[in-house]
Amino acid sequence: MRFDILTLFPEMFAGVFDATIIGRARAMGRVQIELHNIRDYAPGKHRVTDDTPYGGGGGMVLKPEPLFAAVEALLGHPVEERTSADPAVILLTPQGRRFDQSVARELSGAQRLVLVCGRYEGFDERVREHVATDEISIGDYVLSGGEIPAMVVVEAVIRLLPGALGDALATSRDSHASGLLEYPHYTRPVEYRGHRVPDILLSGHHAEIERWRRRQALRRTLERRPDLLEKADLSAEDHAYLASLRQAH
Repeated sequence: MRFDILTLFPEMFAGVFDATIIGRARAMGRVQIELHNIRDYAPGKHRVTDDTPYGGGGGMVLKPEPLFAAVEALLGHPVEERTSADPAVILLTPQGRRFDQSVARELSGAQRLVLVCGRYEGFDERVREHVATDEISIGDYVLSGGEIPAMVVVEAVIRLLPGALGDALATSRDSHASGLLEYPHYTRPVEYRGHRVPDILLSGHHAEIERWRRRQALRRTLERRPDLLEKADLSAEDHAYLASLRQAH
């Protein structure tokens, strides 16, 4: 899979993309990440990428010329000649659809993605209308630009690629992967400062351990993120257990 990232600050990505899961996936050749400085596509001697907004107001707006030029260089043709074979061009912007595990799973099916990092007051609207095919937000809070959201999207998607993680089942057990928060984890020692690992995890009864983990995930989700239960894939046993928890409270 290939990611092309358009940014005014490519130096921000060095440490994140060279280490841990992303770094290993790149080293194995499973992922290719190319960083493109938007300024390189700006016309004129001074390579200006932003300007004041028409109609007044504070802040600066990213100009259309460098973004059209950058995306067209990656596509190999004008945006007006876009085809279904071209990669998605995704703006990282607070106006986009909310990024979650289901969106990460959707994007992991692509062969190539173009991520465009916003800055300042955002994009000239013509970029949104004629260059972008999608817009993504990672949450309802304010950041200085789209670089950190791009890092979030890249890591979440790479985790879902076959072979990116050592444990093939790891992604299926992560929080949100099944629609629930993850169950508690314990490791050695069995007892620490008087706090003991639950006996069920030491029993060797794998079916009972899985049942305990499922119930713990349901309990934790009900207590911390009850909104997730509306979309989670729940069995009749799950519903019965949740009902018992609600009744107890």
